[in-house]
Amino acid sequence: MIERAGAASFDHTLHGGALPTRVQWRFREDTSLPVSVQTWEFPPGGSEGAHVHPVGEEALEELYLLHEGHATMSLDGVDHELRPGDAVLARAGVEHDLRNTGDATARVTIIWGPPGVPVDWTRFATGQKSDAARRSETTD
Repeated sequence: MIERAGAASFDHTLHGGALPTRVQWRFREDTSLPVSVQTWEFPPGGSEGAHVHPVGEEALEELYLLHEGHATMSLDGVDHELRPGDAVLARAGVEHDLRNTGDATARVTIIWGPPGVPVDWTRFATGQKSDAARRSETTD
């Protein structure tokens, strides 16, 4: 199954943010994964709008992966400058806001859903290599 870039995309103002964001909800009706996968395109000066997903029954976590452009993510009032390839995890209960701080469109993949039970990924070779890479970073 394939879904082309831009398929069924729409403009939406997120959480009272500045300027409409172009949103594509990937495989919305076709996947059984327990998360939403979306592509957002923020125009220059666009923002998501500061918001919090509460802890508890309605909790959501969001993972942001910047592909193109320049952006700033605020997490509980602390700004973090992002470059293409950087990722941010906004856990439930953390106020967050993504802003396009560049002169061109910022393209981001957002994966969000309710927090679940941690998975042991070590049965996969990539999980083992990821663990080793993280261990080597902390010992350098």
